[in-house]
Amino acid sequence: MNILIADAVSAAAVDVLRAQPDWNVIVSSPQEFEAHLAEADALLIRSAVKVTKEILEKAPKLRVIGRAGVGVDNVDQDTATARGVVVMNTPGGNAISVAEHTMALMLALARSVSNASASTKGGKWEKKKFLGTELNGKTLGIIGLGNIGMQVARRARPFGMTVIAFDPFVSPQLAKDLGVEMVELERLYASSDYISLHLAVTAETKKLLNRGAFAKMKDGVRIVNCARGELIDEEALEEALNSSKVAGAALDVFAKEPPAGSPLLQRENVIATPHIGGSTEEAQESIGIRIAQQVRDYLRDGVVLNAVNMPAITAEQYGQLRPYLELADRLGSFVVQIATGRPKRARIVYSGNFGETNSSLIRNAALSGILNRFLSEKANLINAAQVAARRDFGVNEIRQGRRHFSDSFSLALETAEGERSVEGTVFPDGSPRLLSVDGIYVEAALRGHLVFMKNDDVPGVIGRVGSILGANSINIADFSLGRPNDHPRGGGPAVAIAVVRIDEPLPKKVLDELLALEPVNFARAIELPG
Repeated sequence: MNILIADAVSAAAVDVLRAQPDWNVIVSSPQEFEAHLAEADALLIRSAVKVTKEILEKAPKLRVIGRAGVGVDNVDQDTATARGVVVMNTPGGNAISVAEHTMALMLALARSVSNASASTKGGKWEKKKFLGTELNGKTLGIIGLGNIGMQVARRARPFGMTVIAFDPFVSPQLAKDLGVEMVELERLYASSDYISLHLAVTAETKKLLNRGAFAKMKDGVRIVNCARGELIDEEALEEALNSSKVAGAALDVFAKEPPAGSPLLQRENVIATPHIGGSTEEAQESIGIRIAQQVRDYLRDGVVLNAVNMPAITAEQYGQLRPYLELADRLGSFVVQIATGRPKRARIVYSGNFGETNSSLIRNAALSGILNRFLSEKANLINAAQVAARRDFGVNEIRQGRRHFSDSFSLALETAEGERSVEGTVFPDGSPRLLSVDGIYVEAALRGHLVFMKNDDVPGVIGRVGSILGANSINIADFSLGRPNDHPRGGGPAVAIAVVRIDEPLPKKVLDELLALEPVNFARAIELPG
């Protein structure tokens, strides 16, 4: 067995692999590792190595890629999966380090540590200038209560802080056990003295802290970001700092890294560190050892832990299954985008034969589509069920005979405010298609930029919707309509639904115009892969 280490890991991690009899461990570098790919059964990397399609083609024996860290953007996961290569990472390995850095930044903001240090080193003694504040008695608002957010909460409470949090996938009971109150974003903004971000960047969370968000915050709030720079509109933050709406910010991450030329770096009330939240000796040692153990256990025992793609199956099996995995993922993403309220559980119904084998993968694909709209800890085909269980998000699976002319898959999402359901199938060309929403038949492509609407079934709605989109220079690609089979012929108007595919994302102001139409009861912009 040949284990190729292409990036720097700790000596203890190397020892884990060398302890295996008859294993040949090749310690190389990002500049030279390609020379050993032809013989490698396993490849260990960090962030410096890019595992592209070309790299994978040079490694015909490769069975597993181990990423010492969380992010796997430097690995071509689609190609790895198609070649039967398992890709693993080490989520949560640096959670304590990032949480401690978050606390350090909060304390530094409260006591002006960096400015006081610079002043004293400059020969001054400005005791009165650097009057600080205590964390005790202050309210900390955590946005994203995943592994890191929970660690921050555990550390903030002994400082005497009241901790509130927003995370649509954390149950109130789980939060209560942590001593955390779950609240909606509006209340978190209005109540928090400190706001700390711990969530992933998605279409919904990009520039989450924008002008509108800052306007809703308490005067003098302090912002800490050890997650992703794209979560903050940096121009809006600059304005909020200028107006003193925000008293200070501590940023370990920036939208552009390094943030050369950023005006935020010139401000005395901004603390900046170079994305070092997870950079501790302990975290790097732990991550290296963990990935070495995971690779060892997979190669030796067939145990798959923290895989970010599907299990190793043949290319033929993957080819047959892939369209249904894509269908399940997109239905999950669709239904959560049209739902309201905190998701509580999902009900999955397999109709036909396709769910008889590998249904766990299809289930996990659906859960991934739901969970990844909000989670910072990415759910995937291997870990989605475990991630859902940790969040007290339930799932029921039902199998039944074929209902339509083809195998189909339906997904119902129950939230605190009701239930939404969708059904879909795979067309002969392999494309995932929507068949119904809330039991109303409507056939549409599950891709690209969509608008979903519910409205009173009265004349003129289609024309008025088209006029609004046209007036805003938005081109319609498809316009799919549906209404119940028991549509009444007298009395008041019945409900109708529409799925409109457009050529570009729907701006919020246009969505507001659609919602302002009297017959329109509900409208949402949906974003799916193209």
